[in-house]
Amino acid sequence: MKFNKRIMSVLLASMMLTTAIGCGKGEEAKDGDSSEGLSWESIEDSSDQASSEEEQPQEEEPEVVAAEVPDGMYLSELTGEPISEDLKDQRPIAVMVDNESLALPHYGISEADVVYEMMNSTKNNRITRLMCLVKDWGAIQQMGSIRSTRPTNIILAAEWNAVLCHDGGPAVHINPYLAKEWGTNHFSGTFSRVDNGKSREYTEYILPGDLESNFSSSGFSTTYNEYTPDGAKDKHFNFTTWGNEVKLEDKGYAKCLNASTIDIASFAHNSSKLVYNEETQEYEYYEYGSKHTDAEDSKVASFKNVILQKCTFNQLDDNGYLIYNCIDINQPGYYCTNGKATDIVWTKVGELNMTQFFDSQSNELEVNNGKTYIALIPSDTWDQLVIE
Repeated sequence: MKFNKRIMSVLLASMMLTTAIGCGKGEEAKDGDSSEGLSWESIEDSSDQASSEEEQPQEEEPEVVAAEVPDGMYLSELTGEPISEDLKDQRPIAVMVDNESLALPHYGISEADVVYEMMNSTKNNRITRLMCLVKDWGAIQQMGSIRSTRPTNIILAAEWNAVLCHDGGPAVHINPYLAKEWGTNHFSGTFSRVDNGKSREYTEYILPGDLESNFSSSGFSTTYNEYTPDGAKDKHFNFTTWGNEVKLEDKGYAKCLNASTIDIASFAHNSSKLVYNEETQEYEYYEYGSKHTDAEDSKVASFKNVILQKCTFNQLDDNGYLIYNCIDINQPGYYCTNGKATDIVWTKVGELNMTQFFDSQSNELEVNNGKTYIALIPSDTWDQLVIE
C-alpha cells in the first residue's frame, strides 16, 4: 500500500511536534500511536497547506561558534574545559577511594575530573567504592583515603590510559588483569600514611611528591603510551562546542524527564543521591544522608554531567567480589544535565576501547563541558532507580 507523500510529511511533522512538546515539559512520551486523535481525512485536508510550506525555503540553523580558548591552554579530553597546554600529553591517574563511612571525610574528590561509583561487593548491603580520574595530578595536595581495586576498575582505567592508584585487592581476581600489558601501569600501597586516629586501612593518601616518586622509581611513562585507545587523547566524550550548552529539552528527544533528584537506591549502603543545584547548574553528590563536602577545601563534589549505566555483573566468590560486564553492547542508561534526563544506550566493545554513548536518535551523545559522574548500576536493581 502506497501513501501520498504529502500525507506522510504531515503525519511525520505532527509526530515530531508531539515529541518536542512532551520533551519540553519534562514528561515521558506516552506509549502508543503518536498520531492518536488524527484521521486520514483531516490529514488530507491539510495536505495542500503542507505542500505549500514545503515549497518555502528552509531556514538554515544558526552556525555554532566556539568560544575562544585562552592562550597557552587547550580543551581537556576529560572535561572539555580549558587547562594548561603543558598537560596535553600527560596521562591521567585513576584513584581508588574508600567509600565506607569510616573513611570519611574524603580529601580531593571535588577536584577529580571524572568520578565513577560502583558496587564494590555484593555483601555489606552492596557498599560502593569511588574511582577518581585526575588529569592535573601534579596539583594534588591530598587525595583519598586509598583502598583496594577490583577487575572492573582495571578495565575502565585502561580506556583512559590512566595509571591506577590503589592498595592491593583480591589477588586471585585482579592479578590476571594487572598482568596484561595494558594493565601493568599501576601503583599499589606506595603512598603516604597520615596519622588521623583511624585504623591503618583508612590512613593512606596521595600527598605532594608521591606520584612523582612513584613514576620515577617505576619507569612508567607520564605521557600517553602505546596502549592509549583511539581518540582518548582528544576527548573521551562527545563534548558540545566550547562556549555552548546542551539543553536536553531542545533536542527533540521522545523521553525528556525532570531530573532534580537522582536517587540510586541500588547503592543502599551509601544511600547515593545527586541533587541538582539551580544556581550552579550542577549536580551535588550526597551519601549517608549528607551533602559530600571535601575535607581539604570544603568544596562540594558536584558535576555538570551524570551518566547512569545499567550493567550486569558476575559474582566471583563467596566473599562478594564481583566483576561488572562493562564490555557489552547496546545497554540502556540515562544522561542527566541541567536538571533534565534522557535515555541513552552505551557500548564498549573491548578492553582498549572507550565506552561510547548514544542518544535515542542513534547519534553519539552530545555532552556538556564539565565534570562527569558515572554510576554502574547493577541490572538486577536498575528498576529501583528514581529520577524526579
